[in-house]
Amino acid sequence: MRRYGHFDTAEDAVQEALLAAATQWPAEGVPDAPLGWLVTVASRRLTDLLRADQARRRREETAWRWSFEVPAVSGTDDSLILLFMCCHPALKADAQVALTLRAVGGLSTREVARAFLVSEDTMTRRITRAKQRIQASGLPFSLPPPAERQDRLAVVLHVLYLIFNEGYATTSGPSLHRADLSTEAIRLTRTVHAQLPDDSEAAGLLALMLLTDARRPARAAADGSLIPMAEQDRSLWNAAGIAEGISLITAALPRGATGPFQLQAAIAAVHDEAPTAAETDWPQIVALYSLLLQQAPNPMTALNHAVAVAMASGPSAGLRLLADLSSLSGDHRFHAVRGHLLEMSGSVPAAREAYLRAADLAGSLPQQRYLRARAARLDSDSRA
Repeated sequence: MRRYGHFDTAEDAVQEALLAAATQWPAEGVPDAPLGWLVTVASRRLTDLLRADQARRRREETAWRWSFEVPAVSGTDDSLILLFMCCHPALKADAQVALTLRAVGGLSTREVARAFLVSEDTMTRRITRAKQRIQASGLPFSLPPPAERQDRLAVVLHVLYLIFNEGYATTSGPSLHRADLSTEAIRLTRTVHAQLPDDSEAAGLLALMLLTDARRPARAAADGSLIPMAEQDRSLWNAAGIAEGISLITAALPRGATGPFQLQAAIAAVHDEAPTAAETDWPQIVALYSLLLQQAPNPMTALNHAVAVAMASGPSAGLRLLADLSSLSGDHRFHAVRGHLLEMSGSVPAAREAYLRAADLAGSLPQQRYLRARAARLDSDSRA
């Protein structure tokens, strides 16, 4: 993108280069300069793609010149530039998020569609239109000027949050998590925080990621099955990540207005600081979720608030709150929470039905297995 523009064609060329590397390197060995190899092959492939586009003679002539002179490869990491480019104000907010998830986060179109709760075809069209608008804007491949940077920051942070969530709790496939995505989200958020050290929400998001990711080592059993937080071995949690996250959120909270990411980080800190699940300060978590609902109301926050209320005041209180969240009836998390609260209240048949419904809606295989195991255990207990 830096050298040639042409968003779509550059993306196709990079995919071709990666495919070539995947087939050639195992047999021929990894080259001394892998990045240079990939850029060179992608540049040549881009030249071929542009030459084949007979309707664009001007690009064909430019591509002919490129074929004789491939620029030297820079070691510069352009991820942050591409991140802000995808969050250009010429795009609508949903298109900004979708394009960044696809181009920077590496999510498939299907995974992006799941994040937006839309069909894959709808998301394909949305991403294509976003690429076309970026191409038509003539936007230079560079960071936006400081005056514009702050305006795009909220979308950038939201995008990084979605990328992290997809990595920490993968929505589809055989794995419980994708460490590459969550690690990349943390790296990019560190970059943003380093450039904007006084922005409390950037610090809050980084703290939230670190505090959440710290639990990942205890989140899955040896066979890959899901272990809920209440049953995790907390000695396996990443103490360094927790300490860094708590330090970040402690420093960020007193600075100016408290934003949604800071509140979520504070909730994560309460969880991580509890020596055991039984010692979790649920009333404090309820209070923090109440503030979060005031600042950024959405159904998923309301679902988490209902869980916290149930843990602090009993399952009946949580179930009453769930009755107002019918908009989440197509999301497996709603039915999983409902099953858990029904189980806590002693409504075993209804809990079993809710777990099975959640399993049918879940896209992740480990989540499906966990939910069906919960339902089977209730069935077994009722027969006993």
